[in-house]
Amino acid sequence: MTSPTSLLAGRDDVIAYLGARNLLDRLGESDAIEVDEVTAGNMNRVFIARGPVGSLAVKQAPPFVQAAGPGWPMDPARIGAEARAYQRLAELAPDVVPAVLLVDLDSFVLVMEDLSALRVLRDVLVDEVTDAVAGHPASRVLAWQVGETVGRFVGELSFATNELLADPATRDSLIAESRNDALCQLTVDVVLDEPYREHEHNRWHPALESRIRALYADYEVAAAVARIRTRFGTAEEALLHGDLHTGSVMTGGDEDRPVTKVFDPEFSFVGPIGMDLGLFWANMMIAATAATAVGADSLGVRRLSAITESWRAFTAVWEGNWTGPAAELRDRLTEIRADAWRFAGVEAIRRVAGWSHAADLETLPDELVGPASILVFDRAREWILEGDDTFPRLDR
Repeated sequence: MTSPTSLLAGRDDVIAYLGARNLLDRLGESDAIEVDEVTAGNMNRVFIARGPVGSLAVKQAPPFVQAAGPGWPMDPARIGAEARAYQRLAELAPDVVPAVLLVDLDSFVLVMEDLSALRVLRDVLVDEVTDAVAGHPASRVLAWQVGETVGRFVGELSFATNELLADPATRDSLIAESRNDALCQLTVDVVLDEPYREHEHNRWHPALESRIRALYADYEVAAAVARIRTRFGTAEEALLHGDLHTGSVMTGGDEDRPVTKVFDPEFSFVGPIGMDLGLFWANMMIAATAATAVGADSLGVRRLSAITESWRAFTAVWEGNWTGPAAELRDRLTEIRADAWRFAGVEAIRRVAGWSHAADLETLPDELVGPASILVFDRAREWILEGDDTFPRLDR
């Protein structure tokens, strides 16, 4: 495993790095530059450098999982997959992804457009529920618009790269350049394996104790998860974001000019099309569950609209580009939708029973976390087994 020549640790390191690459003129005088660490995800360190004339985001992959530290080694070359994904996404959906200014595969650094005028979707969703508990709810997210943007993003990316895979030479090249073995293995471990057996990474709310114990002996679920794991490993259908949850989406603007950006495609690889949709659906359903847990039913309905709108936008892209028989498209979309709900199931299970939990649930009042976690768990199990959302929903 390779390692960066040096790890960026703070202001001086970031300014020296940008100066050595002739990027300080985008910020202004170095004495006036402020650098803040805004690391929020599990994998990498992120800094925002702000000066009199502009700002930049600087992201570095350390040789370990950032959230866990050196005790969990991880090849920093993973940032190459993210860089390649951004390059492809800039061609297909430039308005939805941040602009990348520098790719440095020697230091495992990306320098990108600063999106700090926007906020991470998950943080905004949590704040909405906190406000609802305090008795003064204020809608900050146009959920339907976020859903529309995410669905269009997944549709454009999946259709274009799916078509590329039809040509054998292009297919081999796309798959080879998109190989992301380390992070694909991490997905297998923390999403498709560990939550279904005894493992030191797993944790859960006490209210789930009997369900977790039953899950470890649930052969029906084990067989279904094995099929999902096979799909993940063998269905080379299109280029994916690979980790498209509410922590990988930023939102802002206002009702007249809403802005949604998708970022952090470091888990990108060629895989099953339904996966990206499913990860997003699971996290929006968890966010809706959190809203209804505090009695904010209308807020929950608005959040569920993101799922409906994402599917509508996704299918619109495919229908608008499809040139084959209509019946074949209907069958294809049916398969993608079923895949999406199954991936939603494993994503939701890991958010209540695995290593990385959902802040939407963990920030609820203590007495509500258990019941909400049970509801998410039960829905997730059904999605895994049925490939559909069969639970009664507030928006139905």
